[in-house]
Amino acid sequence: MADFSGFSHGMGIGGWLTNYKRFNVLPDEWKTRLSPGDFEHFATYITRRDIDYIASLGMDHIRLGFDQVVLEAGPGEYRGEIWEHIDRFCDWCRAAGVNIVLNLHKAVGNYCDIPSAVTLMESPELQERFIAVWVAFEKRYSGRPEIVFELLNEVNETRESDIENWNRLAARTIRAIRELNPSRRIVIGGTCANSCDRLRFLPEFDDNVIYTWHFYFPYEFTHQQGVLQPAPLCYNRRMPYPGDIEIYRDFRRFVYRDENPYPDDGRMDSNVLRRAMAPAFEYQAAHPGRTVWCGEFGTIRHCPLEWRENYMRDVISLLLEHRTPYCVWNYLSTPNDGNRFSLVDDDRREILSPRLAAVIRGEITA
Repeated sequence: MADFSGFSHGMGIGGWLTNYKRFNVLPDEWKTRLSPGDFEHFATYITRRDIDYIASLGMDHIRLGFDQVVLEAGPGEYRGEIWEHIDRFCDWCRAAGVNIVLNLHKAVGNYCDIPSAVTLMESPELQERFIAVWVAFEKRYSGRPEIVFELLNEVNETRESDIENWNRLAARTIRAIRELNPSRRIVIGGTCANSCDRLRFLPEFDDNVIYTWHFYFPYEFTHQQGVLQPAPLCYNRRMPYPGDIEIYRDFRRFVYRDENPYPDDGRMDSNVLRRAMAPAFEYQAAHPGRTVWCGEFGTIRHCPLEWRENYMRDVISLLLEHRTPYCVWNYLSTPNDGNRFSLVDDDRREILSPRLAAVIRGEITA
């Protein structure tokens, strides 16, 4: 596989410029409004100390998620104070010796947890705004080759037509960036929330494009007892990892009325994960000239720590086996984020255990 030097193992930052509120409890007219409290949060939540600490854990890159409505006061109109927060973040990273992925986490018309009346895939106006955002980023950071642009966190749509719509929009955005910078490294994922089985639908772009996928399988484990998605909220049960497959079968039968879930498995363990990851590894093998990066995976915060450690160990072991660079999700989540995937505690902002610290930087033991 093509090299992705300086991006072998990283950590994502959510909860700062994205996922700063639990949007699903807000009325529609408030979901994309920014309050005085939001701006206070943006100004104080992440500091240089956090970046230095992430670097001290051995991470070589940080993936920063931001929302379009946080940066954009209106079409083509950007908030100077948000630019300044991102500028400072980039400078902190440079001083700490870590590389950067700037990730548009939620675009107008493509919010993970907010249904859109008009979607990004369907609206020419929203697409022009989307492209303009990335042109603005290239103009601002033209002299910073250590910064990688990730065009969109997860494309929501799953319809067949959305594959081509997204591929066309991605190609147009890449062309607009390339007019300013032929060598900017750009990350592209597929539809269905960057599912690894959608990599195969991405066209070949240029040599400076990185192809990404996310991994949250099995969903009933990684999102167990979560409050944003109806299925784990409905089932409301702790799911051990590794463990007997029967509890996982019961989840699928109870929630989805699946008559024969996990038919070939006797235990939930790394063998099940390996089969779930197979499309990504097959894609890598079929396209040895392309750079493939697993840009996001993790487990919900209230999952027992030992189970979280076990799961991260097995996922990262498989990624290392296939020489796949990766980025874990995530550093810290606010209490307002319904899916808290924090890897550090709230008060001291220190990693939850020495074992977890070793695992996420790729030091794998039993």
